[in-house]
Amino acid sequence: MVTIHELELKERGLLALTRAKKLGRSILVSEVHQMDWMNPFTFFLLGKERYLGERFFWKDPTDEIVLTGIGISKQIQSDQATDRFFHVDKEWQTFLKDSLIYNSYSESGVGPVMFGGFSFDPHKPKTNLWSKYPDSLFHIPKYMLSIIKGQTFLTTNIVCTPNDDESLFTKILDERNQLIRSSNQKFETKSADLLMTKEISPESWKASVDEVVKDLKTGPLKKVVLARELRLLFNTTVEPESVLNRLSEQQQDSYLFVFESNGDCFIGATPERLIKKQNTHIFSTCLAGSISRGQTEEEDEHLGKTLLNDKKNLIEHGYVVEMIKEALEESCEEIILPDKPQLMKIRDIQHLYTPVVGRAKSDASLLHIVERLHPTPALGGLPKKEAVEKIREVEKLDRGFYAAPLGWVDYRENGEFAVAIRSGLIQGKEVSLFAGCGVVSDSESESEYLETDLKFRPMLRALGGN
Repeated sequence: MVTIHELELKERGLLALTRAKKLGRSILVSEVHQMDWMNPFTFFLLGKERYLGERFFWKDPTDEIVLTGIGISKQIQSDQATDRFFHVDKEWQTFLKDSLIYNSYSESGVGPVMFGGFSFDPHKPKTNLWSKYPDSLFHIPKYMLSIIKGQTFLTTNIVCTPNDDESLFTKILDERNQLIRSSNQKFETKSADLLMTKEISPESWKASVDEVVKDLKTGPLKKVVLARELRLLFNTTVEPESVLNRLSEQQQDSYLFVFESNGDCFIGATPERLIKKQNTHIFSTCLAGSISRGQTEEEDEHLGKTLLNDKKNLIEHGYVVEMIKEALEESCEEIILPDKPQLMKIRDIQHLYTPVVGRAKSDASLLHIVERLHPTPALGGLPKKEAVEKIREVEKLDRGFYAAPLGWVDYRENGEFAVAIRSGLIQGKEVSLFAGCGVVSDSESESEYLETDLKFRPMLRALGGN
């Protein structure tokens, strides 16, 4: 383990205290140390006793970036519907202003990082289901373990107020040393047993699909994505750690995420990147159109070919490609798109997939791009504004963070957001799962219903269901 010099942190902290008193406001001091490898799942578990409800976890499908944050040094939140992406970005920049950042490494995802996301639709009336999550919510962690292409870094973020003194740093040092000493401990997680599965108004949901199909045949709408909820009841409290471990084994080709807030936990394994920004490089994903995996290699190949030649799914996919290209043009000097989609195969489902690569303009803001992309036609519909209004009107579900952008931004304006699908909300002994499908003019409610059943499977399996 690399030695972390305690005197160094205290000296840096005193500089921050002096600055906080001089400016009369809080100042961030952040320092990064490279470490020997530490298990990110263990680090997440270490925060359970002291920081339950204040943790996050993120892993990309390539395992190039794993982030685990525990504790909250700063929270950025808002229920303001108008210009919410701009306001979060502005508060993040204000928080970073005059901060003292000690980071000698060039990797993305180390140093100050804010992790969180936005609700799908801030204009939809909120329900108790998502009461612990404001429409915009980001955490800047006290301690963050970053594993970047196999290298391990520990970031410590301390917010100094004008009223603090040196004792703040003694406390932080003790806490951090304890975390590092505990990193070799072995933990056991307990699985909860599923007692009951409750479908939320299935017939009403099918009726809403039929209603939307009628509108699609007569009005300007081309596509509307409708989602539904499955509510699960367990014999004991569901532990996010246990679910995360199962997801990591079962959904290795997906983004894994956990985001806790005030005792609730949003967790999932999504295959869909919304946007990644690394210096001037922009990466996005067009993912729309799906079919099941086959029981044999031959059946799987046949299903894949069927999907690649299915007119309905190709049209649906084309909408997503066109919209994402249009959304990125404002922020990119150049965009590269393949002519045809390919297949993305994950454990339960195969999707039509088109990767997008761009070169960002010098003033491109990651959160501005997120705003332009959300929701893609794969999660909202087309035209965007009219589709979201239709969802607001006919969908009974409060989506909260489901199907919305979730991810991270570092202080250098690098970061990545995924679309939070294949996900669930853990609330003690109960869990809500969410799944949606694209409704077009020739959709049949029963087949769309069966498609959502397929999309529930990854989370059901991770929770111990079938």
